Amino acid sequence: MSATTMSTCLLSRGLSGPRRRDSSFPPSSFASPAPHRRLLPASCKMRQRGLRRPQVKKASPDRPPSIVVNGEGEEDGALAESVPSADQEIGSDSEEDDSDRVVIDVENQNADTKEAFNSTATETNLAIISDTGQHLSTIQVEDLMGMIKNAEKNILLLNQARESALKDLTNTLSEKEALQGEINILEMKLAETDARIRVSAREKMHAELLEDQLEKLRSELIQRSGTEQSELSIEKNEQSNYEKQNIQLSAEKPLLYENSTHFLNEELSSLRAENMSLKNDIEALKAELISVKDTDERVMVLEKQRFHLESALKDLESKFSVSQEDVSKLSSLKFEYKDLWEKVENLQLLLDKATKQADQAIVGLQQNQELRKKVDKLEETLEEANVYKVSSEKLQQYNELMQQKIKLLEERLQRSDEEIHSYVQLYQESVKEFQDTLNSLKEESRKRMLDEPVDDMPREFWSQLLLKFDGWLLEKKLSADDAKLLREMVWKRDRGICDAYMTCKDKSEREALATFLRLISAPSSPGLHVVHIAAEMAPVAKVGGLGDVVTGLSKALQKRGHLVEIIIPKYDCMQYDRILDLRALDAVVESYFDGRLYKNKVWVGTIDGLPVYFIEPLHPDKFFWRGQFYGEHDDFKRFSFFSRAALELLLQSGKKPDIIHCHDWQTAFVAPLYWDLYAPKGLNSARICFTCHNFEYQGTAPASELASCGLDVQELNRPDRMQDNSAHDRINPVKGAVVFSNIVTTVSPTYAQEVRTAEGGKGLHSTLNLHSKKFVGILNGIDTDEWNPATDSFLEVQYSSNDLQGKAANKRAIRKQLGLSSANALKPMVGCITRLVPQKGVHLIRHALYRTLELGGQFLLLGSSPVPHIQREFEGIANQFQNHDDIRLILKYDESLSHHIFAASDMLIIPSIFEPCGLTQMIAMRYGSIPIARKTGGLNDSVFDVDDETIPFQFQNGYTFSNADEQGVNTALERAFSHYKNDPQSWQQLVHRVMSIELGWAPSASQYEELYLKSVARARAARQN
Repeated sequence: MSATTMSTCLLSRGLSGPRRRDSSFPPSSFASPAPHRRLLPASCKMRQRGLRRPQVKKASPDRPPSIVVNGEGEEDGALAESVPSADQEIGSDSEEDDSDRVVIDVENQNADTKEAFNSTATETNLAIISDTGQHLSTIQVEDLMGMIKNAEKNILLLNQARESALKDLTNTLSEKEALQGEINILEMKLAETDARIRVSAREKMHAELLEDQLEKLRSELIQRSGTEQSELSIEKNEQSNYEKQNIQLSAEKPLLYENSTHFLNEELSSLRAENMSLKNDIEALKAELISVKDTDERVMVLEKQRFHLESALKDLESKFSVSQEDVSKLSSLKFEYKDLWEKVENLQLLLDKATKQADQAIVGLQQNQELRKKVDKLEETLEEANVYKVSSEKLQQYNELMQQKIKLLEERLQRSDEEIHSYVQLYQESVKEFQDTLNSLKEESRKRMLDEPVDDMPREFWSQLLLKFDGWLLEKKLSADDAKLLREMVWKRDRGICDAYMTCKDKSEREALATFLRLISAPSSPGLHVVHIAAEMAPVAKVGGLGDVVTGLSKALQKRGHLVEIIIPKYDCMQYDRILDLRALDAVVESYFDGRLYKNKVWVGTIDGLPVYFIEPLHPDKFFWRGQFYGEHDDFKRFSFFSRAALELLLQSGKKPDIIHCHDWQTAFVAPLYWDLYAPKGLNSARICFTCHNFEYQGTAPASELASCGLDVQELNRPDRMQDNSAHDRINPVKGAVVFSNIVTTVSPTYAQEVRTAEGGKGLHSTLNLHSKKFVGILNGIDTDEWNPATDSFLEVQYSSNDLQGKAANKRAIRKQLGLSSANALKPMVGCITRLVPQKGVHLIRHALYRTLELGGQFLLLGSSPVPHIQREFEGIANQFQNHDDIRLILKYDESLSHHIFAASDMLIIPSIFEPCGLTQMIAMRYGSIPIARKTGGLNDSVFDVDDETIPFQFQNGYTFSNADEQGVNTALERAFSHYKNDPQSWQQLVHRVMSIELGWAPSASQYEELYLKSVARARAARQN
């Protein structure tokens, strides 16, 4: 067993460093008051010794190990005197073993020296900040650098000592366990020996009883031999024989007893000797046990030493970091001071030169004044002499000039009259020509209006017409061909169908139907017919970004001239007040599920001008009457039922869409259902596009559950189709959609690259790489009509990129609403609007909150967590800051408040661990809030660092960081705060620039349109071949 002998030191208020004896600045001049946590001066000498087994004395339990360091304060001297030296506390070895120990000797300074040092420090500090311009002593910097190096050495030695102490503690504990085992064995032997001694004692007592009985028999025989002499000879002979036998027996018995007793005595002696040896061993073991107990006490002392060494090490590390900051500050101050002193010297020289020049100028000025007086007198004399002469000559010249001007004016007047007359004639001719042209244009416009499409009707009007025609078709009042022709007229926005609707809108349904049938012709469709099948649609059924994408993309495609329809489930928890003209069709669509047909009620309505179909399954399990969109135990069955019902609706309504666009795992079933079941039935005009918004959610389930919607489990549970890559007995809907779709997209280019790796693909990277030719990432947009600060009804004051006064007004309003401090109107405000889930980097959000407070900003958090322990953690933080002037946490989702935070925040933090696309950063830029985001997924495709010179200036729009750690957040926040505080004009230009960036759906819709058209063209070419 080995141990490390350590000298213990008391950590007072700082760490000493080496000091030059000839230094003009004492160490105390570097010390600062306690609140600034500066390092205090002391002198420490250290020498290295080896490690050996120490002779440990019992340490005082009420005095922990410590490091004595000279410092400031009244109690320093007392502490130094009350703590014994290292050799007294730990125990010393011989001088020959001095090389085997580590000792830290401490030099204490007396009170007089300390006062002298303090006075010198005061004078030095005053000298540094005075205006006399003396140079900062380089010796002070050298002392501080030496002190830092000594601190590093002390930290290294303390680490070595702590590691040695831990090794010794481990060895001591192992030896203690071995000794305890030996003690247990010896105690067992001792118990066995005691038992044998007790048995021997009982056998000895039994032998003594036998000897007593033998003596009694002998006495009885002697008595009987004396009384029997008078009997008969026969009896004597018999008696003599008897006596012989008795004598022989008596002779044999004592011999036997004597041998037994001797044997027992010998065994007893041996047992006693063994017992004595065992007792001696026990005594020795007890002595070793006492030494082990002493070792335990030493272990406790070492443990205390380790604890205090760790605390001392932490303090040393903190003070070392502070010292580094002080060194950097001191260096910068030194350079600044040198520059300032040089400037002062230059200014002094300039001042001297200016003073001399001013004196010379004053003398020259006095001379000039005297000369000026003389010149004035001469000028007055000359003016009096020349007055009469000049006046007569000027009058003559003036008269001649006036006559010339009059002639010129008369000529110009004549020419202008002629020009005006010609202009009047030209104007009359042009008016007549314009009138003729206007009449012809009116005639042409009147004729053209009859042939051109109507553009002045709202989208809701055309959506209602489409829904009306589809309703008549499902109710069997209109044939499929007629419905197709009427739809094409709506796509074309034919004026005739608009006029027909206006004519018959007050008539009966039969008359209206007859009116529309008369208009049927065969025009060609101007665009594509796109049907979205999804589980969400904003704003009526929204959980995440999926609902925003479905609505935003559909509106953008509709504006580009395409017919767009959406099919979603009819949830009981939708926002029905956002649906216009919601009504149920007088028709029922039947769909297969679990071996039988179930009826589905179909509802129609318009949302933001888009025609929407709502499917209500009449199933006993009430699939979509659960009070929530997701999170049910039978979600796989709910959405596989809906996917088949949606395709059944398209089939029975006779629609022939060009594109069927499904989203996420909830409607991923559409792709295999379409090709395996519905294309053979005649619904074969469409190409399938699948968009996965987040590969984290794949909806896997046991393979047997796929049979419920009518798909062949044996055919699809294969590695090249729907079988999950990590579990061969499970089905993966997302994988099936990737395999069976013609187009596969995700929501940003960077995320498309990330999911093709093992880390980001969540098990599907091999499948995505196999189908990479049809896989593409398209960055989402935002609905710029909904998210528009110039028209946002939620805001206190509307504003735009050209008028940012409203943003400041919204900032004042939210401060008042949430009870935040308004003392400093320019204090930066950082917002965070997010779901509190691990994906969003909750630990970085928590750190950003505290770092914002340290940087002098305000922080607003809006969001909640479905994870209980995360929700509880942030509730605790909210309670901690509930009355704080600069922090507010609102742990719920509030639509109105989200608009206010976007408008009021100067910056918005988005530290996501991974982010497929993210709309928050785009909304923030739309409202002039600068995003601070981690470079991942869609954030990497939409936020570009203002300090990145490789990015064109017009695209620089935020602050980014790469590593998902606190240092990355710190760096980005500090750069943003520095920009905001130090260059307000540049910050305002940045806000104006980000608000002017195109963030709508137009670019994304253009890319989707290109994908649709290429896929449809390939399909048509394949049919022709």
